[in-house]
Amino acid sequence: MSVNDDQTLTFNLWKEIEKKYSEKNRYYHNLSHLENMFQELDTVSDKISDFTTVSFSVFYHDIIYNATSKFNEENSAVIAEKRLKKAGISEDKIQIVTAQIVATKSHQNSKDQDTNYLLDADLSILGKDPETYLKYTQQIRKEYSIYPDFLYKPGRKKALQHFLEFENIFKTDYFKNSYEAQARENIAAEIQLL
Repeated sequence: MSVNDDQTLTFNLWKEIEKKYSEKNRYYHNLSHLENMFQELDTVSDKISDFTTVSFSVFYHDIIYNATSKFNEENSAVIAEKRLKKAGISEDKIQIVTAQIVATKSHQNSKDQDTNYLLDADLSILGKDPETYLKYTQQIRKEYSIYPDFLYKPGRKKALQHFLEFENIFKTDYFKNSYEAQARENIAAEIQLL
């Protein structure tokens, strides 16, 4: 593959990511979400063993996002695998990326520390100041506007309680110290409003 072919492929892959994350029904899971994740990960980049692989996971973890689907992460992982193969990324790195993407479904603690940093960056919004968190909850509600309140509220409450049941919402010391206490406050406050 020539340099021009590489540049064209890179350009086309980015344009697809940009298009998917800019779909009209994305109020939270959009390019701003990716930007926030990279800002968060940048602060701990020295602790991440393979930043490039984690970056691929960030780009592709929500490339498929449909509020009515229970398989967004799996479908996103399939797209990542296809695109990264096309880009000539090694099979072992692709397997790590797909595993990291699927891990964003349940946010369980991983034996792989890079995965834990990805998961923590993905959830960092939960520990932001109350005003930022409120804006996030409004964006999520818009993404799920297809559901009336009587369906949305119990589903949202269940998802939030899932996080409160974790011993720690955040898996890494940095994110735990930065966001854990505020995240628990924010989530409890939202549950009260549902």
